[in-house]
Amino acid sequence: MAAISTGGPDARLRHARTAVGACFFANAVLYANLVPRLPELKAELGLSNTALGTALAAQPLGALVAGVAVAPLMTRLGSARIAGGGLVLLAAAVWAAAAAPQWGVLAGALLVAGAVDAAVDVAQNAQGLRVQRRYGRSIINAFHGTWSVGSLAGGLLGAAAAGLGVPLSWHLGVVAVLVAVPALAGVRLLLPGSDDPPPDASAPRPRARARSRAVVGIAALGALAACAVVVEDAGSSWSALYLRVELDAGPAVAGLGFVALSLAMTVGRFTGDRAVDRFGRRRVVQAGGLLSAVGFGAALAMPSVPSTLAGFALAGLGVATLVPAAYTAADELPGLRPGLGLAVVNVLLRTGFLVVPPLVGVIADASSLRVALLAVVVAGVGTALLARSVPRG
Repeated sequence: MAAISTGGPDARLRHARTAVGACFFANAVLYANLVPRLPELKAELGLSNTALGTALAAQPLGALVAGVAVAPLMTRLGSARIAGGGLVLLAAAVWAAAAAPQWGVLAGALLVAGAVDAAVDVAQNAQGLRVQRRYGRSIINAFHGTWSVGSLAGGLLGAAAAGLGVPLSWHLGVVAVLVAVPALAGVRLLLPGSDDPPPDASAPRPRARARSRAVVGIAALGALAACAVVVEDAGSSWSALYLRVELDAGPAVAGLGFVALSLAMTVGRFTGDRAVDRFGRRRVVQAGGLLSAVGFGAALAMPSVPSTLAGFALAGLGVATLVPAAYTAADELPGLRPGLGLAVVNVLLRTGFLVVPPLVGVIADASSLRVALLAVVVAGVGTALLARSVPRG
């Protein structure tokens, strides 16, 4: 990765880095506060499991509806305004979901939350990659690590509020204000102006062949991001059920599969930048895919609670840098206007979150959950093969 400046980062750039990290943290905290309180919301509105599931599906649907419209919006407004202003809208949408008086309001609020979250996700990554280019070294993984910490903090805060009996609307209302006010103030710390790279008069205009290669590259990077979805879904949706039903673990132990994957992924993201700078993104992605496949494959071949927890941890560690690498490579693809590569990979990633859970469920019903979780091994192998779509640097 070529540095723009030979000197160290100045105060303006350091402030921008802090502001981007705060965006990632706040983005994760908002919805994570709502998750532990969904059972209360379900009870308050008198919803069936089907009704709640349908309402929750509105969130990824909203993200898909927003889709690639984020790219032209960033061209017009800039990623700083979208990241800061979007967090305010997201805070309002999450509060509206918590205070919803009926199913339609809940589904509508989650639809808006999904669309705004997709815009914020693309914008904050665009900001992070701009800061990274000015630093001249990898820092994008640490931003995603900050997101993981925010998700954990939000979940713990939501669980504590539920345990203390804090009214749902008050809880999410306070969280919304605590996020929205700093987000508005922090916009001025982000890098202003256009997200377009500095113009190069000597560079030829992209031709049709370059655009075709960009389309192929985006498809490969989208598939790479989908591999991360498989692993993350295995931890969040199926780990507790697998440990409880297939391995007869107790309720407390069953929850440790998700914890093991999440903690390992967080550690991998905070250490991933050093690995990328030393070995290159492609090698790190390849090694991570193989680590996921071998680690989780061994756990499935020799099923026990300790080996399964270790398998989830190795899978989380292996794919920790995967989404940041896909975003970085998409943002650098020639032949695409700024922001479009990020937006398309984001859409493909979120499509995976919509498709993968029911697909794993269908396989589990047709055979067993143990067989269905072989998808993690397949995702690890796929990661290693698709790593060629990621630049070496």
